[in-house]
Amino acid sequence: MTEVYDFLKKCGAYYLATMEGDQPRNRPFGTVEIFEEKLYIQTGKNKPCFAQMNGKKIEICAFDGEVWLRLCATAISDDRREPKAHMLENYPQLQAMYSPDDDNTAVLYLKDAAATFYSRTEAPRTITF
Repeated sequence: MTEVYDFLKKCGAYYLATMEGDQPRNRPFGTVEIFEEKLYIQTGKNKPCFAQMNGKKIEICAFDGEVWLRLCATAISDDRREPKAHMLENYPQLQAMYSPDDDNTAVLYLKDAAATFYSRTEAPRTITF
Protein backbone atom coordinates (compact mmCIF):
# COMPACT_ATOMS: atom_id res chain seq x y z
CA MET A 1 0.00 0.00 0.00
CA THR A 2 2.87 2.38 0.77
CA GLU A 3 4.19 1.94 -2.77
CA VAL A 4 0.78 2.89 -4.19
CA TYR A 5 0.60 5.91 -1.87
CA ASP A 6 4.10 7.05 -2.85
CA PHE A 7 3.28 6.69 -6.54
CA LEU A 8 0.04 8.71 -6.26
CA LYS A 9 1.81 11.44 -4.27
CA LYS A 10 4.57 11.56 -6.90
CA CYS A 11 2.01 11.95 -9.70
CA GLY A 12 0.22 14.75 -7.85
CA ALA A 13 -3.03 14.25 -9.74
CA TYR A 14 -4.82 11.04 -10.55
CA TYR A 15 -8.10 10.28 -12.27
CA LEU A 16 -10.99 8.77 -10.36
CA ALA A 17 -13.68 6.87 -12.25
CA THR A 18 -17.16 6.10 -10.93
CA MET A 19 -20.53 5.17 -12.37
CA GLU A 20 -23.68 7.29 -12.33
CA GLY A 21 -26.40 4.92 -13.45
CA ASP A 22 -25.12 3.61 -16.78
CA GLN A 23 -22.85 6.63 -17.40
CA PRO A 24 -19.14 6.46 -16.46
CA ARG A 25 -17.81 9.57 -14.69
CA ASN A 26 -14.14 10.50 -14.49
CA ARG A 27 -12.49 13.44 -12.79
CA PRO A 28 -9.06 14.55 -11.53
CA PHE A 29 -8.34 14.12 -7.83
CA GLY A 30 -5.28 14.88 -5.76
CA THR A 31 -5.90 13.86 -2.15
CA VAL A 32 -4.43 10.64 -0.80
CA GLU A 33 -3.26 9.77 2.69
CA ILE A 34 -2.53 6.74 4.82
CA PHE A 35 -4.38 6.69 8.14
CA GLU A 36 -4.58 3.70 10.48
CA GLU A 37 -3.01 1.50 7.80
CA LYS A 38 -5.68 2.33 5.21
CA LEU A 39 -5.43 4.42 2.05
CA TYR A 40 -7.85 7.37 2.13
CA ILE A 41 -9.11 9.92 -0.38
CA GLN A 42 -11.23 13.03 0.30
CA THR A 43 -14.15 14.88 -1.26
CA GLY A 44 -17.26 16.77 -0.23
CA LYS A 45 -20.50 15.01 0.67
CA ASN A 46 -22.40 17.59 -1.40
CA LYS A 47 -20.59 16.54 -4.60
CA PRO A 48 -22.14 13.97 -6.96
CA CYS A 49 -18.94 11.91 -6.87
CA PHE A 50 -19.48 11.18 -3.14
CA ALA A 51 -22.80 9.46 -3.87
CA GLN A 52 -21.17 7.65 -6.80
CA MET A 53 -18.32 6.40 -4.57
CA ASN A 54 -19.76 5.72 -1.14
CA GLY A 55 -19.85 1.94 -0.68
CA LYS A 56 -19.26 1.35 -4.39
CA LYS A 57 -16.46 0.24 -6.65
CA ILE A 58 -14.17 2.90 -8.07
CA GLU A 59 -11.11 2.96 -10.26
CA ILE A 60 -8.12 5.26 -10.05
CA CYS A 61 -5.65 5.78 -12.87
CA ALA A 62 -2.35 7.68 -12.62
CA PHE A 63 0.68 8.13 -14.88
CA ASP A 64 4.13 9.45 -14.00
CA GLY A 65 5.43 9.68 -17.57
CA GLU A 66 6.85 6.15 -17.60
CA VAL A 67 4.69 3.95 -15.39
CA TRP A 68 0.93 3.97 -14.98
CA LEU A 69 -1.23 2.64 -12.20
CA ARG A 70 -4.74 1.25 -12.30
CA LEU A 71 -6.25 0.83 -8.84
CA CYS A 72 -9.62 -0.88 -8.35
CA ALA A 73 -11.29 -0.79 -4.92
CA THR A 74 -14.46 -0.20 -2.97
CA ALA A 75 -14.65 3.26 -1.39
CA ILE A 76 -15.91 3.18 2.20
CA SER A 77 -16.89 6.41 3.95
CA ASP A 78 -15.36 7.01 7.38
CA ASP A 79 -17.25 9.76 9.20
CA ARG A 80 -14.93 9.94 12.21
CA ARG A 81 -13.26 13.25 12.97
CA GLU A 82 -9.73 11.79 13.24
CA PRO A 83 -9.24 10.73 9.59
CA LYS A 84 -10.82 13.99 8.40
CA ALA A 85 -8.43 16.02 10.58
CA HIS A 86 -5.47 13.94 9.38
CA MET A 87 -6.36 14.54 5.73
CA LEU A 88 -6.86 18.28 6.18
CA GLU A 89 -3.61 18.66 8.15
CA ASN A 90 -1.81 17.21 5.13
CA TYR A 91 -3.77 19.33 2.63
CA PRO A 92 -3.94 22.77 4.27
CA GLN A 93 -5.12 24.34 1.00
CA LEU A 94 -8.44 22.51 1.53
CA GLN A 95 -9.02 24.04 4.97
CA ALA A 96 -10.71 27.08 3.41
CA MET A 97 -13.43 24.75 2.02
CA TYR A 98 -13.52 21.87 4.51
CA SER A 99 -13.31 21.25 8.24
CA PRO A 100 -13.16 18.00 10.22
CA ASP A 101 -16.20 19.30 12.11
CA ASP A 102 -18.46 20.26 9.22
CA ASP A 103 -21.20 18.09 7.74
CA ASN A 104 -19.67 18.18 4.26
CA THR A 105 -16.13 16.79 4.57
CA ALA A 106 -15.94 13.18 3.44
CA VAL A 107 -12.99 10.83 3.68
CA LEU A 108 -13.20 7.37 2.19
CA TYR A 109 -10.79 4.49 2.57
CA LEU A 110 -10.12 1.98 -0.17
CA LYS A 111 -11.19 -1.58 0.68
CA ASP A 112 -10.31 -4.76 -1.23
CA ALA A 113 -7.90 -2.77 -3.38
CA ALA A 114 -5.94 -4.19 -6.31
CA ALA A 115 -3.34 -1.82 -7.72
CA THR A 116 -1.60 -2.84 -10.94
CA PHE A 117 1.52 -1.07 -12.18
CA TYR A 118 2.16 -1.10 -15.93
CA SER A 119 5.07 -0.02 -18.10
CA ARG A 120 6.27 -0.47 -21.64
CA THR A 121 9.30 -2.48 -20.50
CA GLU A 122 8.09 -4.76 -17.69
CA ALA A 123 5.27 -7.18 -17.05
CA PRO A 124 2.32 -5.79 -15.04
CA ARG A 125 2.67 -6.11 -11.27
CA THR A 126 -0.30 -6.13 -8.87
CA ILE A 127 -0.40 -5.20 -5.19
CA THR A 128 -3.48 -5.98 -3.11
CA PHE A 129 -4.45 -4.45 0.20
